[in-house]
Amino acid sequence: MAAPLFQPNPESFAAASLQSANRNLLRFTTAGSVDDGKSTLIGRLLYDSQAVYEDQLASVKKSRINRSTGPIDFSLLTDGLRAEREQGITIDVAYRYFSTPRRKFIIADTPGHEQYTRNMATGASTADAAIVLIDATKGLLQQSRRHAFIASLLGIRHVVAAVNKMDLVAYSQETFERIAADFEELAEKLQLSSIYAIPISALEGDNVVRRSSRTSWFDGPSLLQHLEELPNDPCHNEDTVRFPVQYVIRPDAAFRGFAGTIASGVLRAGDPVVALPSGIKSRVKSIVTYDGNVGEATAGASVTVTLGDEVDISRGDMLVSESHSPHVSRKLQSKLVWMHADPLDANKLYLLKHTTRTVRARVTRIRHRVDVNTFAHDSAQSLQMNDIASVEIETTLPLFFDPYRKVRATGSLILIDPISNATVAAGMIERAFEGSLVARSHLEISNRVSASERFRRFGHAPAAITTGDKNLAAQLERRLFDEGWHTVLFDAGHLSDHELHTVANAIYQAGIVAVFLSAPAQVLAATFADHVFVARDLSVLDQLHRWREGSINPRESKQ
Repeated sequence: MAAPLFQPNPESFAAASLQSANRNLLRFTTAGSVDDGKSTLIGRLLYDSQAVYEDQLASVKKSRINRSTGPIDFSLLTDGLRAEREQGITIDVAYRYFSTPRRKFIIADTPGHEQYTRNMATGASTADAAIVLIDATKGLLQQSRRHAFIASLLGIRHVVAAVNKMDLVAYSQETFERIAADFEELAEKLQLSSIYAIPISALEGDNVVRRSSRTSWFDGPSLLQHLEELPNDPCHNEDTVRFPVQYVIRPDAAFRGFAGTIASGVLRAGDPVVALPSGIKSRVKSIVTYDGNVGEATAGASVTVTLGDEVDISRGDMLVSESHSPHVSRKLQSKLVWMHADPLDANKLYLLKHTTRTVRARVTRIRHRVDVNTFAHDSAQSLQMNDIASVEIETTLPLFFDPYRKVRATGSLILIDPISNATVAAGMIERAFEGSLVARSHLEISNRVSASERFRRFGHAPAAITTGDKNLAAQLERRLFDEGWHTVLFDAGHLSDHELHTVANAIYQAGIVAVFLSAPAQVLAATFADHVFVARDLSVLDQLHRWREGSINPRESKQ
């Protein structure tokens, strides 16, 4: 009887499983100018590292589309959309997974066209390394410069300048060294510290997975070997603990745990922590995982934390290290990538999502827009899709954050349109505008809500708009609501002056900008003082915008 082809060995299987578990993950993105060969490079990486399934390879070989000179068009392994295959370009971000005996990889193949800058930013947002492809026949183009800039903007620590299509320049050492020198000069301007330039031919496979004899003058490792050897240590200190609470788990009266993903640092049982925004101190009692309790957990781990004290914590709160506190502020400066077809509306309140916390926010100022081709700072009044700018943002509630370059997870944010729920922008926090706020103690939470707190929450003081036009009143309420104002429409035609004064006072106390139908302005002025606007048409909105910009925080005595 013939021996079986495969005889499982439990010990070797366990050893292999342990080896696989110990291989750390590297996320990298590819970018460059149009037709620099990004998709071909990834296809070659997958093919030569034997990470392509047989049926997928057979499908590519049978495809009627083949822009290469060989039997396989490697770009088809990643260009999955029909439009991508027909046009020979990358449009969407394509993610691919593969592994070698030394490491696991996730690749983000991002588009090169300027109109898809937002897609490139999306793919690079989680990357540890970036491969910027440069066509050896064309040199360093504006699009490649733009993608190197975005890589630096997103804090990518390792950048590879892959000079592709070396086969078309006869593997010229002079051509490669000239392009590498140009890229190193660019990297110095962008403060990119870890740079590796390599000559490759994605089509022929030179220096992609294995070193090529055609470039005997180049003594560096192949692209894959370089990626396998890249350090992937966290960029933050293990003492900088950041644990945004995603969910409170309380299956019974005996257990109360806080679930979430550790954003930064190392969390250990017994460590002192501070709960934000309350500022209450406690200690980590236990760290619970699916496999049971553990003594410590590092950044990226999804765990449930229990504390030694009964602390009122909910979703959006954060546990931080006692000795390394984050910034706590409502005003911050951020780099913003605008990702929506509708332009930025400075008069609109957006939803801002930061870690597990969602608050209302407004872009109060565009400091400058960045020309991604020349890196010049241009003045701007609004932002269009794919624009990148430095802006000032004010939120209705404090955020707990670190600069993006220090901790990515707590330094990143997105803006969401509150009406359509569409993500309109992605941001990288640079700094806080005001000193760290002192979190209120839990004893103050039960106190009466002050006018100052309402002002900070809504972003405006109370005001009254009066009109006799029913349709105009409805339009005003809709426009104000869509812009994020705390507003209400009230028909005062049936009220006496005394009743109207009572209603107006209640609305003022609530911090609302109210649209009154058929309300005498002089009666409203007794409550709202000079914050009364008589509306004859929608131009009153411009007056309201100017008033909000110049309005001040109401004094507590008005409460």
